[in-house]
Amino acid sequence: MWSPFPIVAFRVRKAFLVPVTLAGCLAVAWPVAAQWGGGGFGYNRGGYASTAAQAAAYGMSEMMRAQGYENLQNSEAAKNWEDAKTQEIQNRLRWTETYFEMRKVNREAKAAEQGPPVTHEQAIRMAKMAAPPRLGSTQLDPVTGHVEYPPVLMDDIYTDYRKRLDKFFADRAASGGSVQYGELREFQSTVSQFIDVLKQNVKNYPVSDYGRARSFLDSLAHEVRMSGN
Repeated sequence: MWSPFPIVAFRVRKAFLVPVTLAGCLAVAWPVAAQWGGGGFGYNRGGYASTAAQAAAYGMSEMMRAQGYENLQNSEAAKNWEDAKTQEIQNRLRWTETYFEMRKVNREAKAAEQGPPVTHEQAIRMAKMAAPPRLGSTQLDPVTGHVEYPPVLMDDIYTDYRKRLDKFFADRAASGGSVQYGELREFQSTVSQFIDVLKQNVKNYPVSDYGRARSFLDSLAHEVRMSGN
């Protein structure tokens, strides 16, 4: 369609051509012209656009300058983002290196404190030192298998456990100290149950009496493992 105004095409964004009539250019150029000192067309005072073409050129140059400034700002923003991302990656790398270095130093410090590894003979000696004391013949008669319990363990609530242990040691003494695997498992279960019930009633006894009763049961269990030694 014919137009009295010539068509002027210029680039607004990266890949888009926007057709603009001369009237549109004039609309843009008018405030630009005002920046040159105020006034209208047809005059050439103080840098005014003296013609419509000059006004359009001014408007186009201003738009191109704005587009260039926007591109510059976008470029700076992208560069800043990349710099920040690079710094983040470097910080993560340094943190990871520091973390593993600290773990290495910690392992080395622990190894230095612990000293050389324990030998088999040393482990046996330490186990014997940590084991509860063996019972004397007055506490566990090796001939008859009679067990002399501490007063706390003579409470009625422990009668069933005492009967089972008495039978076990009497049978063991009668057989010359030999114990079947099934009997040993039953003995260990009885001692564990005995200790659990004792713990449940700990508030009923003085600390010293409870400690002697508990140590006696630990020694009784250990005595079976030490039989023959």
